[in-house]
Amino acid sequence: MTGWIDIQRGDAPLVIGLPHSGTDIPADLEARFVSPWLARRDTDWWVDRLYDFAADMGATTVRTRISRSVIDVNRDPSGHSLYPGQATTELCPTTCFNGDPLYIDLPPDDAEIALRRAQWFDPYHTALKGEIERLRRIHGKVVLYDAHSIVSLVPRLFDGELPVFNIGTDGGATCDPALEAAILSAGKATGRSHVLNGRFRGGWTTRHYGRPEDGVHAIQMELAMRAYLEEPAAPSPDNWPAPFDPSTPLMADLKTIIATCIAFASI
Repeated sequence: MTGWIDIQRGDAPLVIGLPHSGTDIPADLEARFVSPWLARRDTDWWVDRLYDFAADMGATTVRTRISRSVIDVNRDPSGHSLYPGQATTELCPTTCFNGDPLYIDLPPDDAEIALRRAQWFDPYHTALKGEIERLRRIHGKVVLYDAHSIVSLVPRLFDGELPVFNIGTDGGATCDPALEAAILSAGKATGRSHVLNGRFRGGWTTRHYGRPEDGVHAIQMELAMRAYLEEPAAPSPDNWPAPFDPSTPLMADLKTIIATCIAFASI
């Protein structure tokens, strides 16, 4: 499978990572899943389209088209859990978010996981790292904004309804406090629910690249999908994913947040 990394280059000091909006699954792997729909159900639906405006603001985007069910490029490649003691999914997930098994028979073994990592995980991060370094040579500092979304209710992963804006900086370790405060303020100003370092404190991408002392400031933004999609009570192939509305008001809020990131790194 070729042409699975999309890179759109800009010159603003901002890189947007899109690790989970892909739906591509090689045919030989798709046949091993319980169903093609189930293998794609937990996609960060339409997040790449939510941030379409970012190119006009000069942002760089790096997106993998490969489904997270094949390999999750936002997990620790060593296999260590990002959230010890809490339910999560693996580097090569074996279940959906709700715990349903993904595979008809045997999930990938260590050798297959290593192969998938070499084929898709490593090239994605080579591309992401390359764009960060390119912009660091132009600017004094760069923001890495890892863009995500998830349905609002996943009892296996978190209690209750998720806030709309879930800002993760690994407890403040991955970016300057001024950036963290500015994004939190922008989120509050929308009037939407928000939290800083709640259930989603930043995945492997945010924690790995966030080195504020070296001029790389990383945050993860996890959006609750109800802010831009109609979430069905019982998702099925007939109603999920819901269609994307390009006129969603959420995009105006995200533009403000992205502008805040660029302004921080431009000082």
